[in-house]
Formats: sequence, structure tokens, C-alpha cells
Amino acid sequence: MRLSQMLLVTLREDPAEAEIPSHKLLLRAGYIRRVASGVYAYLPLMWRVLQKVSAIVREEMNATGAQECLLPQLQPSELWQESGRWETYTKAEGIMFALSDRQGREMGLGPTHEEVITAIARDCIQSYRQLPLHLYQIQTKFRDEIRPRFGLMRGREFIMKDGYSFHTDEDSLKQTYADMDQAYRNIIRRCGLAFQAVEADSGAIGGSGSQEFMVLAEAGEDEVLYVEDGSYAANVEKAVSRPPDAEPSPFSSYEKRDTPNTATIASVCEMLNCSPTQVVKNVLYQAVYDTGLTVLVLVSIRGDRDVNDVKLQNELTRRAADYKANALISLEVPDAEAQQKWAANPLPLGYIAPDLGDDWIQSQKQVHPKFLRLGDNTVKDLTNFVTGANETGHHVVGANWGDAFTCPPLLDLDKAMAGDRCLKNPQLTLQTARGIEVGHIFQLGTKYSQALGAVFTDENGKGNPLVMGCYGIGVSRLAQSAVEQSHDKDGIIWNPAIAPYHAIITVPNINVEEQMQVAEQLYAELNAAGVETLLDDRKERAGVKFKDADLMGIPYRVVTGRAIANGKVEVVQRATQEKQELEISQVVSTLKTWLEASQG
Repeated sequence: MRLSQMLLVTLREDPAEAEIPSHKLLLRAGYIRRVASGVYAYLPLMWRVLQKVSAIVREEMNATGAQECLLPQLQPSELWQESGRWETYTKAEGIMFALSDRQGREMGLGPTHEEVITAIARDCIQSYRQLPLHLYQIQTKFRDEIRPRFGLMRGREFIMKDGYSFHTDEDSLKQTYADMDQAYRNIIRRCGLAFQAVEADSGAIGGSGSQEFMVLAEAGEDEVLYVEDGSYAANVEKAVSRPPDAEPSPFSSYEKRDTPNTATIASVCEMLNCSPTQVVKNVLYQAVYDTGLTVLVLVSIRGDRDVNDVKLQNELTRRAADYKANALISLEVPDAEAQQKWAANPLPLGYIAPDLGDDWIQSQKQVHPKFLRLGDNTVKDLTNFVTGANETGHHVVGANWGDAFTCPPLLDLDKAMAGDRCLKNPQLTLQTARGIEVGHIFQLGTKYSQALGAVFTDENGKGNPLVMGCYGIGVSRLAQSAVEQSHDKDGIIWNPAIAPYHAIITVPNINVEEQMQVAEQLYAELNAAGVETLLDDRKERAGVKFKDADLMGIPYRVVTGRAIANGKVEVVQRATQEKQELEISQVVSTLKTWLEASQG
């Protein structure tokens, strides 16, 4: 492709809308253009990158025996209502674009395709002889993000590979799950990225277990906790740890103390001269279910720890049936305005005890009359601890479970953090890194097949729900992640495997006949040899062309400048900026050798 004929508009300044390096560079280098908030056009250079990534994904997926298909983007609400996720996706999380057709039927633009693929399996799979079966697609997805940002990282429209497998039992599922684990590792490595596979929360997709693939980058939205020997890594939402041991309590008897102006853990510890590890703090949450019922939740946790909201949300979702509900709509720490809607009196915030009375809740039809009391495991063994007295300006000291207070049901609600000991090996401490989630694989089990009635007949003629797996990888997100991980002050540095072109021939002065002749010769020879090459034949100054080549990130630049007088051209490697002069006759073979070496 000749640059004089390509749709290419580069920018010298960072666009105001862009926040992170990869977003800035893709806009500046003419790869993408913003059409609306969270919606981008993939211009010719970007589309070539996406095609390269998609080709790698297809090769690795096909190698596992998976079959490619294409599912509808427009999905009927009935399928989502069968699975119980329509309210979750349209209201609780609010990420589905929902609409009504001209007959008034509710439809949604697919953020994911579990319901559709399960309905297809329900219609097409009857016997165990058809299993296992693995289908995948590469398609545009739609999610109505609250705050679209970072370009293709968190857009409202994006390209994704999603796959779904069907099995007779868990052992078969685990084999495909392991195959996908390896396939995803292969995909990301082939794209030239450093990454970490981590344990993950399954979120709204559900299932018994899942794993994320994180491209390591400072701009990553996710925090990854890991140990150096590679034996443990998890998204902070899922991570578990062994917190530091609690310090001995300085109190030996139970009493109530005046503690004015100590609504924070730090201030009460300073006044009482105690460690936050000997404080039980009680965090109030307001949960709203899809029935409209509000449940007030009181979580007791050690004073030096924080509640993991994702773990709490999962627990409350599991308890939905206890409140005759299907889904959790929202979970938040209620502000003063929210409290006024249900609190009988102003709450003693900062001084709440585990036994805050249910009479603090007004009697209302849509508010559950009792607090749901939960405790984190960190409070289990505390003795003679400090906690609130349910009275502003007062705490109690020397408290014990089974004496002053009844210990609530205990579970893991703790937010693990860097510096904690690894639960699997307490000799190791957790470290932290930022990551961009590019892939996620799930063991779904029978969640969707049971909900939608997708069954198969086993060897004995008995009907059983299909056992399912789900596997997603973000094609457009992976492409931008590559830029986030590999760039410098001059622009993008593409790995040759996914670069839009392998080489660019820069003609410093197109009016010099010899420069153009050599450029045309090499342009034809390189492309014929399979080295995808651009020819910069624009009427621009040499400096502008050099800057654009660096900005675009093309792996190799061939300059038909002064060296042609000696039968040579200058070749620059983008990743290292290393320059060398090569005989014109050696350029094609040299670049082919370099490309082969880069692909391992």
C-alpha cells in the first residue's frame, strides 16, 4: 500500500479525550477515530491489526477442535428471562442495550451469548454421542458502560472471541478448560505480550471456577496479587490471603469508654492506645434486590482490613432466594440521604457495634425488618477487642464473642492486599501489579442448561443437563493492550506478528529519481516475498515521514536516502532504533530472516 493513497491522518498533539498512552497513540497514529462516547471506527491500519490478532485466535482455537460459527447480535428478552439475567443486565448492572421492536417485543444487543448458544444446544443436541462440542465466534459485542474510557479498553462496542463448550460431565469440561488455558497462553504469547494468568471472580457469568489472563501494564484497571515463584496469582476481587497476626489486646475487662471525635479507626486507636488489629469495625451496606426489597447488611471485620465488595456481592446474590428474589440490583454504603429513607433515628456512624438493634430500621413494606449480620474470618479469634457502643462518642473495650456480643456467621469477606502472607505458602508474601484483562475462561457447569432446559440423553437413556464451559478473549482490547505495553516517546512499537505492516519504505525526496526507483524495486520485491510493506511516497519532508513511521510503529523502516549512491539503503529496527546499511540486494532476505526470528 502506498501512503499517498491510504486513509492516514496523524496528529502531533495528544487528543483531549485520551487518558492513557495507548489511547493517545492509536488516535495520533491514525488507527482509530472516535464516533461517539465509547464507540470507535477502526481505520485501515487498525483493521489490519485486528485481522492479524483474529487470525492468531482462529488458528489456536481451531487447533483444539473448536468450530467457528456466528451468532445473532440481536437477542430476544425471553431467553434472558429464562436464565434469570434479564433484570441483572438491563437494570442491576445496566450494561445491556435494550430496545423494543415494532411489535413491542423486548430485545437486547448481545453483551455475551450464553443464552443464545444454550438455546441452540437445547434444539440441536440430544445424545451423549454428540458430545463434547465446542463452538466459538469472533464478533462485535455491545455493553452500555457507565463511563466509557481508555479507547478500546472500555468501549460500548468492541470485538470479542467468545466460545462455549458442552459436555456430559465435569471431567470432560475440565479437559476443554485446560485446553483453553493453553490456547489463550499461546495466543497472548504469539501477540508478543507479557501476561499473568490469575484466579478470578466469575461475576454475572457465574459458574464454579474461572481464570483471567492479564496483560501487565501500569494503566491496567485491575489489581493482580501474586507471589514470585508463580504458585499463586489472583485478581484482587478473588484473592485470598493470610493477614498479619493480631497484636495482643491491652484490655483485660469489658467497659464502655468515652471516645469523642473518634469515628475513624485511626483516631480511636490513637485515643485508646491500641492496634487496629484489636478493633472490630462494623460496616453498614444497603442491598437492593430485583423485587425492590432493601436489606440492610452489617459486616464485622478487623479494624486494619477492608471488606471486599465483590465477595460480599456474591454472598448476597447467593442469598437472594432467602428474600424471594432472583438478583441483586445494587449494593452500596448508604449515604445520609439514603439512611433517612429507612433509619428510625440518625445512626451512630463510626460507633456502630455488632449488635446494632433491628429497631433502628423503620417498619416499611419494602425494607427488610432485620439486619443481615455477617462477619469476616479475621474477627473469629479476637479477644478483649474494641468496637463501637452504638452511641456517638463511645466505644467498648475488652469485648469478647459469646459474652458481650454474639459472633455473626463467618466467611471470607476480606480484601487481600500486597504484603499479606500467601494462604498456600505463608513463607511467601503477596505482591501487586496492574493488569488489563484480555481473556477470561469459565467452568459454567449446568447453570444455563438447567435454566433453559438444555438436556442430553446418556448411555442409559436418562436425561441430564448439559455441562458447559465459556471462554472469552477481547480481540480489540488485546490489540490496544499491545500498544499500552510496548511504546516509547516516539510512538507505537508493534510486535511483527500483529503489526499492520512489517516494513515501511521511506523515500526522503520523491523528486529524486534514483530514490524512487530503488523504493519501487524494493516495494515490489518485499511484498512478493511475503514481507507486507508500505511505501511512503507522500509529498512530505523527510523528517515528517520519519516521525510518522515511528509513530505508526512499523517494525522495520527502509530509507532510500544518500546510501543508494553506494548501492545500499538504511534499515532501522523500530524496537531498538538500531540503524544499519544493507546492500540493496540483501534487503529482502535480511528482513525475511528477521521476521522469521521474531516469530520464534
